[in-house]
Amino acid sequence: MNLSGLYLIRGLALLNDRLQETHSRLFSGKTTIQHPSLLFRTLSIVCCLLIAISLATGQQQPPQKDLTDQSLDELANIQVTSVSRKEQKLFRAAAAVYVITQEDIRRSGLSTIPELLRMVPGINVAQISANTWAITARGFNSQFGNKMLVLVDGRSVYSPDFSGVYWDAQDLILDDIERIEVIRGPGATIWGANAVNGVINITTKRSSETQGGLVRASTGNQDYGTGEARYGGKISDNAYYRVYAKYFNRSGFEDAAGNATKDAWRSLHSGFRLDWQSNTRDAITVQGDIYTDHFNNVGTRLVSIFPPMIAPGDQNMNASGGNVLARWDRVVSPRSDVTLQFYYDRNRRHDTLLNSTRDTLDFDFAHHILVGNRQDIVWGGGFRVSPDSLKGSLTSLLVPVNRTQKIGSAFVQDEITVVENRVHLTVGSKFEHNSFSGFNVQPSVRVAWTPGDRQTIWAAASRAVRTPSRSDKDVLVNYAAFPGANGLTNLITILGNPDFKSEILNAYELGYRIQATNHLSLDIASFYNIYKRLEAGEPQTPFFDPSPVPHVVIPVLLSNTIGGKTYGVEVLANWNATNHWKLTAGYSWLRMQLHPDASSLDTTTFLQEQGSDPHHQIQVRSLLSLPHRVEFDTSLYYVDKLAAFQIPSYVRLDLRLGWRFSDSLDFSVGGQNLLNARHAEFGDNQTLNSTFVKRTAYGKITWRF
Repeated sequence: MNLSGLYLIRGLALLNDRLQETHSRLFSGKTTIQHPSLLFRTLSIVCCLLIAISLATGQQQPPQKDLTDQSLDELANIQVTSVSRKEQKLFRAAAAVYVITQEDIRRSGLSTIPELLRMVPGINVAQISANTWAITARGFNSQFGNKMLVLVDGRSVYSPDFSGVYWDAQDLILDDIERIEVIRGPGATIWGANAVNGVINITTKRSSETQGGLVRASTGNQDYGTGEARYGGKISDNAYYRVYAKYFNRSGFEDAAGNATKDAWRSLHSGFRLDWQSNTRDAITVQGDIYTDHFNNVGTRLVSIFPPMIAPGDQNMNASGGNVLARWDRVVSPRSDVTLQFYYDRNRRHDTLLNSTRDTLDFDFAHHILVGNRQDIVWGGGFRVSPDSLKGSLTSLLVPVNRTQKIGSAFVQDEITVVENRVHLTVGSKFEHNSFSGFNVQPSVRVAWTPGDRQTIWAAASRAVRTPSRSDKDVLVNYAAFPGANGLTNLITILGNPDFKSEILNAYELGYRIQATNHLSLDIASFYNIYKRLEAGEPQTPFFDPSPVPHVVIPVLLSNTIGGKTYGVEVLANWNATNHWKLTAGYSWLRMQLHPDASSLDTTTFLQEQGSDPHHQIQVRSLLSLPHRVEFDTSLYYVDKLAAFQIPSYVRLDLRLGWRFSDSLDFSVGGQNLLNARHAEFGDNQTLNSTFVKRTAYGKITWRF
């Protein structure tokens, strides 16, 4: 073995030791970004290792493909897997699907996954603070958008603590993402409960597609400093790996007067992926990530019952975690293949209101088989066990502190060719038993008709459920306190309901896609959703409580007493104006008509839900490739007002100027939210106060080798 090979092995061994040490300290709770020396040393080792490998091997990255060089035929034939857990052409999918490609990601200039989702018609992305987002599709937005299921390489990141996603924990080197598939509408037949209004499926690249190294540095008035490093290597002719590390330090936002707020965010993520094609039939993937975050948020909390006192204050938060996933894909025959997947996930979050620890162990099996000439069947099942520990405070607590959630499921879906190359009917159902909510059945029927090679007409009818979370059944939130009669304090307390049932959606969809010319395509999706048993807060009879000091409790019980309907239209147009200029425009229209049940005493929750989403949204994106490898990209967004929070409509303009100096080196500068000094995007969410998104500028340099 030559000297460079010895240095490579030694460097990888040192990196492995350092990552193990970081991992150990993360899970022991002894490391935070407040004391980042160990984390900086880890990142430094990665960077130095990549530079050494570059000098030793002289590897070069292949030239990147420009999205504007792709025809609309190529884009329409992108393979998606989120609709049926098997590859199918996007153009013929019987669902409202949007794919964010790697080139979309690169040319957006954005640095977080939540921000990338703004380009999807029908997705409402509202930033609450510098580190917190509210994201949903087709209504019901909140900090924990409880009707959107989010997956990363088949691993669910939907938390059963509060029915939603901690977006601050979902961070990757964006270059390693192959695509982000976004389904608006139910995906429960394949993915199970909580895929009610949509599914976001993030798929990363195979290790063989990320060979060589990448080092990136960026800075700006919002992003004080980001460093990213990744290297992919070859173990043998059929085995590849990559390792990565990413650190950033971002400033907080501003208040209405332009003063800096204390919601800054610092984070380090690192991980690996190994892909092994052991023979022509078997492929094995093993991957894992660890992270640690430190961030603040501006909020209020109850600090005293007597005297009653709710005080503003910073919420210092620390989050850490990690996961490991293993997947085995086997081709049984030319007409049959099997996937077996396992993952373990651990997350810890500590703040002034709640300390939580959750472990998740998940097994998943899927079998894809062709039966005869007309049936394409996918079936499978899974089991998940997820113990937790949720320790609260005076403001918020969960009783009991510890619970273990168990979920067993099975699914089957059959795509039937009714008329060859013209009509396809897809029927299936998910069968799921949850220890919180019992047994649920989630069927769907989808039909796609392609009258010609350039048109697809599709329709779907589906049933989906949102299962109860820990906060629905077990929470106790002391929401507000105020002086009452006889010198006693009145304490408004929100109580979880042990009898809380799953929320139900019956959804009906109709869509049309057409490639009008070689340069112009149009995608239209409409929906009509009927909801039952939505969550409300029902006032209960007040009672006297002598502990810890005498006071009167005014209880509000979480109940399934809201129903209603939503309907709307989403439109997407793609136009390749020239070989070097691509334009994309999207528009979505949403209406919500909710109402309390006849027995309900809740007069506010349904109004809050209706007013938390914009009626209209518009996105326009321009990707222009200029001579000498210069790129000029523009994104313009319009978001309608939010009546529930009295937030006015706003227009956001993002610009990016990039120069691909060579196949291995590129620079970019840009600005975001350029039209206004600051604007609000969402309202208060209980104890978390919103801050104002500010105008930002950035610069990036990327070296690939």
